[in-house]
Amino acid sequence: MIIFTEGCSSVNYEDPLEKALSSESPLITRVMDNLKAHELQIRYTQIDRRNDSILFTDFDFQVNQDNYFYPASTAKFPAAVAALEKLNEIDSLSMHTRFYVEGDSVETTFAKAISEIFAVSDNAANNRLIEFLGQDDLNQRIRNRGVQPIRIAHRLSAPNGDDVTTKPLVIYLNDTTTVLSKPILNTPAQPLKLRKIKKGKAYYEDDLLQKEPFDFSLKNYFPIQSQNALLKRIIFPEAFPKAQQFDLSVEQRSFLLEAMHTLPAKLGYDPEEYYDSYVKFFMFGDNYDPMPEHIKIYNKVGYAYGTLTDCAYIRDTKNNIDFIINATILVNSNEIFNDDDYNYDEVGIPFLAQLGRELYEYELKRKR
Repeated sequence: MIIFTEGCSSVNYEDPLEKALSSESPLITRVMDNLKAHELQIRYTQIDRRNDSILFTDFDFQVNQDNYFYPASTAKFPAAVAALEKLNEIDSLSMHTRFYVEGDSVETTFAKAISEIFAVSDNAANNRLIEFLGQDDLNQRIRNRGVQPIRIAHRLSAPNGDDVTTKPLVIYLNDTTTVLSKPILNTPAQPLKLRKIKKGKAYYEDDLLQKEPFDFSLKNYFPIQSQNALLKRIIFPEAFPKAQQFDLSVEQRSFLLEAMHTLPAKLGYDPEEYYDSYVKFFMFGDNYDPMPEHIKIYNKVGYAYGTLTDCAYIRDTKNNIDFIINATILVNSNEIFNDDDYNYDEVGIPFLAQLGRELYEYELKRKR
């Protein structure tokens, strides 16, 4: 029997997340002393095993799906999962099928695009998957497995990124034969009606300062609960009913897990520019040194509009511990958006790194 503990209200022992946030580290205290400005949300999931069952215990801090935050590149995670599932339904295609978007000069494969999404958070690779899926199909596939709310409405850092019609793909069926996919017409996004959907006091648009809050109501929406639910289903599919498991082959899931933890240098990226923790915020984000080989972080980060988010499963093979953290933090001290003046390196990433270290130390000592 599998037991899920959603939240910790019925648990009588110490809240480890509360303990971590009570740390005297200045990396933690400077955020906790100014909570309102940082719109912090955190879910920490303990993982226990009893016989053949997986047990999750969630500890939340300010998690509220009605309080909007911009998910940035964490939205690439569901795109990768949905693309693999769709591929699994088309006999003539596989992860290794070559394709390019009509009008684009870059030829790639689905596997390469997914690897780039996780290794260096490549926007163009994500957008190619959007053209393959369409927004409606992407969202529905994720919701079908019990992961909601979610609303992926637009591509990332692309002109006409919110276009509801996808571009055709030129797909290689073999070395000499190609087919052209049909454009997909999607439902136009409706404005989100959530708290904190308008942020800050001003923003830049076309180099002009607009003295009013920035409106996120037509942006992507992928809250902490949904990120956590998706990650659990990918890492521990056996802990869920069949109807809530994604339809991925053994090869696809193995590839996805490998992509989620592989460091950029192993894929040939310049280690000076793409250091080990380039897209690993928890525990190592504020350090450019190589990460220890016994710690694997299966994750997807996002950073844009002053918002940093990480959705991570952390596994220490030497000490035989594992846990999940999902967190988001706003670091925009001047409250102006689109000015590229955010506090990522000074405040946000150090906080997430220290949070990861605090919870890791707790897990090392936790009795199971």
